[in-house]
Amino acid sequence: MKNKKLAGHKISVSTQRYLDIAEIRDDMVVLNDGTVRAALLVSSINFDLKSEDEQKAIISGYISFLNTLDHPLQVVIQSRPLNIDEYISRMEKVEKEQTNELLRMQTADYKQFINELLTLEKIMSKKFYVVIPYSAVSDKGRSFRSRFSSVFTAAKVVSLSRKRFEEFSSQLTKRGNFISAGLSSLGLNNQRLNTQALIELYYNSYNPDLFQKQQVEDVSKLRLD
Repeated sequence: MKNKKLAGHKISVSTQRYLDIAEIRDDMVVLNDGTVRAALLVSSINFDLKSEDEQKAIISGYISFLNTLDHPLQVVIQSRPLNIDEYISRMEKVEKEQTNELLRMQTADYKQFINELLTLEKIMSKKFYVVIPYSAVSDKGRSFRSRFSSVFTAAKVVSLSRKRFEEFSSQLTKRGNFISAGLSSLGLNNQRLNTQALIELYYNSYNPDLFQKQQVEDVSKLRLD
């Protein structure tokens, strides 16, 4: 009887209830604990191909960059199987439209080579992110009284007034610009993720298999409540 009742009971609780994310908007992530996050997509450098002097310069610059920080950073490396289905489809189209028989045969051989390569070894793609936090409680630029009062209002951050939300966004943007400049000085290209890109990042993180088959919808069509 108990199993029958459970089977007929519709579960209406959203899985979002168990996530730390309250909402994603204005190019930042608002967490349930009253803090906000920004994320930078960062390029990589092949350290092993650098000369010894270049390696020392990179290490020295990185140490100097870390010493300028007065807040934590999170470095995230996301590794996913490389999806080249779209590339293979383009190659098939080129093969069919090719009028030169020799070029058509070479295109077919190249396509077969790529397919065989993928069956022998799984090719992975890596993306690097730097997550930048902001919390009014840990902001050393604010007075102690202001930071102390933020402890009691952090739980209400998900319903911030527009003025307070813009303050958090402004402070996070300043941090983001500072971190971006520091990374650029190390030869690392970087770009701050906008709202749509942040949603795709988290969607991909929680649904890695599904993401390979189905891309997330446009942000304007998504409901986050």
